[in-house]
Formats: sequence, structure tokens, C-alpha cells
Amino acid sequence: MIDFWTQVLETAQTVTQQVGDRLLQDFGHMQAIEKADGSLVTQSDQWADGELRRLLRAAFPDHGVLSEETVHILPPNEWCWIIDPIDGTTNFTRGLPIWGISIGLLYRGTPVFGYVHVPSLGQSFYGYWAGNSGLEMPTGAFCNGEPIQVSGDALSGTQFFNLCARSIGVFKNPIPAKVRMLGVATYNVLTVAMGAALGGVEATPKIWDIAATWPIVQAAGGTWKFLSEEPAFPLHPGENYGSHAYPTLVVSHPDLLAVFEPLVRQGLA
Repeated sequence: MIDFWTQVLETAQTVTQQVGDRLLQDFGHMQAIEKADGSLVTQSDQWADGELRRLLRAAFPDHGVLSEETVHILPPNEWCWIIDPIDGTTNFTRGLPIWGISIGLLYRGTPVFGYVHVPSLGQSFYGYWAGNSGLEMPTGAFCNGEPIQVSGDALSGTQFFNLCARSIGVFKNPIPAKVRMLGVATYNVLTVAMGAALGGVEATPKIWDIAATWPIVQAAGGTWKFLSEEPAFPLHPGENYGSHAYPTLVVSHPDLLAVFEPLVRQGLA
């Protein structure tokens, strides 16, 4: 009998690779329409969403599924997959290669495994984070099978800090680092996990933007700070998470919170 966590990883690899190969055919050729929340969607998003849900349910029929494009209510299943079929739809439609397929696995409402495949860059990130779940499971964060970890470098003007489109108010004050804006919530924080950036902020990410990256960042040694007062996890069955935002600051080590959190809070105010 195949080990559960081996099946989880192999399934995540297979389904994201399969869907990603098809999306590469549409990359840079799709027209997007604006949704009610201001984000964009294409026929590729909708196809990928349906295909990922189908493949994950076939592999794990007892697991629930919540996705950006369809079901926003958390099901009562002990295990639940959360899907973002294309994170970075604007980049995808305009031929910029930073976009990805994101799937996170929740146990009793809290993410414990995440997988993000970036087809155009040939990168696949994944990580395990048991936290307080009591689960016996693997540990670590990886890119293309190789371990990754956050940077131990000191803050300087040559280091990177990432903003999102809704966090440019941070420029009200001098930023003690080089600012980058990648246009993809998952890749924003994954650059911290891989050691390329010292921090990043996402002003209004939804659960499908963070479910996969939350365990990866922590497994890589990063510090994840939710900027709202209420606890993010566990999620609650029956609740609609379609409009719930999780303002987030991610840094490579806790000492940087004292530097970036005041700047970010002022900028988002």
C-alpha cells in the first residue's frame, strides 16, 4: 500500500504538471474578463479549476475541495484541498512567465502541505508543516526536489522586499531594501522561502492565495505574520471564504518584523 504522504506528493506533481502543460498552450493567448472582486478570469482558469477538482477527487474521494472559481464554502471533510488554478491571471494573459498553479491540503481546517507549480519557469515548490496538528508526516520545503530555505542575510539596500498592487502605500516612507512587484501572490512569498527576497507583503490575499504557501514558507524557516486581529486558522466548515482576506507580511527571520511591520501597517492604513 502506497504511503499517504507519498500519494499526496505524487498526486500534486502529476495533476499540476498535467494541467500546466495544457495551460502553456493558452499562455499569452487568452482574453480575460473582470470578476465582481476586480480580479480577472479566463476560460483557462475555469477549465483548470474543473480539471484540478476532478483529478484530486479521483485520487482522494474522501477529501473535500474548495476552489477560487467555484466552491467557496469549506466542506466538513477532515481533509480538504484548496485550489487556485492560475495565480497571476493578468501575467498569464499578457505573456509574462510568472504565474502558477497552487494547491494546498488542509487537515481539520489548517494547511499542512502545499504545492505550487510554475510551468513557464519550470519550477515546482512544495512543503510540509505539521504545526500543532499532531500528524506524523515529512518535513521540509523544496523546489524541484531540492531543499530550500530562507536567506540569513542582513537587511541592506541591495536586498529585495516584495509588494503587491494593493500595498504601494508602503512608499509613504523610505523602504530599506530594493522593492519588487511580481504580480503573483504565491510567488511573492515563495521568493522569501527560496532565499531570493527578505520579505514581502500581500494586502488582500484570499485563502486560495495562501493555503499552499503558508506551510512551504514555514517549512523553509520563514516568519509569516497575519496583519488582522482574528486568527487565520483553523478554517470552519460551512463558512463562505469567497470574500475573506488575509493581509499578510512574510519575512525571512523574526527580527525583520520590527523593521517592516510598521511600514506595512502604515502603508495599508
